Amino acid sequence: MKIESVIPILYSDDVKRSIAYYTDVLGFEEHWSWDEEPSFGGVVDGNTAIFFCKGNQGHKGTWLAINVDNVDEYFETIKSKGALILSEPDTKPWFMREMLVKDPDGHILRIGHGTE
Repeated sequence: MKIESVIPILYSDDVKRSIAYYTDVLGFEEHWSWDEEPSFGGVVDGNTAIFFCKGNQGHKGTWLAINVDNVDEYFETIKSKGALILSEPDTKPWFMREMLVKDPDGHILRIGHGTE
């Protein structure tokens, strides 16, 4: 057996709003949504996917670690689009340069790149 992928399913009060934030602000692409008023949907960026589920899966405040090739460039891009930035990029002792971003459902995205 070989694991092919892991896709987090995040709790969402409003799947349409979640998809819009991840696409319009964070730069993902909409992958799909379910129902006229979406109760389930997802976004992608390359091999990375995130799903959103209205109300019956997960909890507010889940943390995700997302690795990018340059966190400082990404910070400037999403800052200009109104991202909910909790902390700007900073070099950490665990060999990461990272920042914290919050989404509209209270999930925390730990976004960064390795320093070694």
